[in-house]
Amino acid sequence: MILCTECYIQQDGRTLMMLRDKKSNDINEGKWVGLGGKFEAGESPEQCLVREVREEAGIVVSNYHLRGIVTFVTNEILEEPLCIFIYTASTFEGEIDFENCNEGSLSWVDTDKILNLNLWDGDRLFWSWMLEDKGFFSARFVYEAKDLVQHDVNFY
Repeated sequence: MILCTECYIQQDGRTLMMLRDKKSNDINEGKWVGLGGKFEAGESPEQCLVREVREEAGIVVSNYHLRGIVTFVTNEILEEPLCIFIYTASTFEGEIDFENCNEGSLSWVDTDKILNLNLWDGDRLFWSWMLEDKGFFSARFVYEAKDLVQHDVNFY
């Protein structure tokens, strides 16, 4: 299983999102996602989160909260499932570097408009849970190609 983090920075009713539009052969091409990526050897989820956000946006996040864990399964696209730690953060140090993110285009999006974006179907589900404040979640999303065919969730 591949371990990853994903962070959504939120301020003033807006969320920092990334449109994946810069890499060729990107599984996320054309999708809006949070900032994050794969763990490096020996990293904790929080260390990965801080490093990935710094690499992608040039800022250091703080006041972050683990909102849920998602297992993303798709045998046709990935050889191994992804286990993604989903965070929100409300504070950061530094200036967001909107120009130099190699992964995609960064934009502030009104949080109440996120469900209108081109999201993975599973992301749309966990966003609805976060917007409804359903609490901490653990979910499993099974995809065939890019179609969500099964999901299950527990709230804590």
